Amino acid sequence: MPNAKVLSEKQAIVAELTDKLKNAAAGVLVDYKGITVAEDTALRAELRKNNVDYSVVKNTLLRFAVDNCGMNELDGLLNGTTALAVCHEDPVAPARVVNDFAKKLEDHFEIKGGFMDGKAMPLEEVLALAAIPPLPVLQAQVLGTMLAPISGLACVLKQIAEKQGAPAGDAPAEPAAE
Repeated sequence: MPNAKVLSEKQAIVAELTDKLKNAAAGVLVDYKGITVAEDTALRAELRKNNVDYSVVKNTLLRFAVDNCGMNELDGLLNGTTALAVCHEDPVAPARVVNDFAKKLEDHFEIKGGFMDGKAMPLEEVLALAAIPPLPVLQAQVLGTMLAPISGLACVLKQIAEKQGAPAGDAPAEPAAE
């Protein structure tokens, strides 16, 4: 039987993991077996840039936290080496960044599954989420879509003005006063 000090430390870790899971917009579970120190450093730097919290966790402690959050479906994924990537702002960021690295490090870094808004997601859904572009790219696409009709109208008006003999960008000439 573990002593009281060790038990209280583990309970504190479980409470912290539970809080992290409950407050996260989304998260991804990763099997990182075989990753080198350089690869891990690059991964952590990219995750930090995207405000994603990444940590290696013990499966038993994470299992308690997952159960506390009602995401028992993730219990089957908690074997082998496990790391947890969570983000509180952007629900797509953990899946996108981890998926990019999983593609680069094919055989020794893979996504196990994930969760979003307190609901477990299978691997297929995590990969679909990872395919969504970053928020600034989506905003630019929406803005471009909104500006396209205006740009088209401006081009048509310019062509009409040029066709009628008025040079583009110049005001029509007024007769000189005598």
